[in-house]
Amino acid sequence: MAITLGAITLPDGLTWEDEFAWSPVEQSSEYSLTGALIVQEATKLAGRPITLTGQSDGQNYTVWISRTNLLALQAALNVAGASWTLTLHDARTFTVMAAPDPLDAEPLPVYRSFTPASPASGHWYVLRSLKLLTA
Repeated sequence: MAITLGAITLPDGLTWEDEFAWSPVEQSSEYSLTGALIVQEATKLAGRPITLTGQSDGQNYTVWISRTNLLALQAALNVAGASWTLTLHDARTFTVMAAPDPLDAEPLPVYRSFTPASPASGHWYVLRSLKLLTA
């Protein structure tokens, strides 16, 4: 099953990098004037990071996206206040919004060549990461 962001099908090979690096419990602690420890806890309602990344060893890249699809993804992410349903490979769904600086992509390196100054719509890009937050 493919990963989708709303109506946009994302390239295969993306993995959820920070899936286990988040806790829904927020906690703060401080000492009172008497020396007692005061702990406050609450459950976070939103803001879980979902960073989808492509893998690379510096020469081989797992996630390629055409310039046309990258521009469509960028246009969707640049709409203020927008949210989408993210559906993962395993059919889990999340309502998400774009995180700050959500896209990290660059033209696919070509052996012994420079990136074209004016890439065509079919030129391929390496999608390094897509950063989202649960809404």
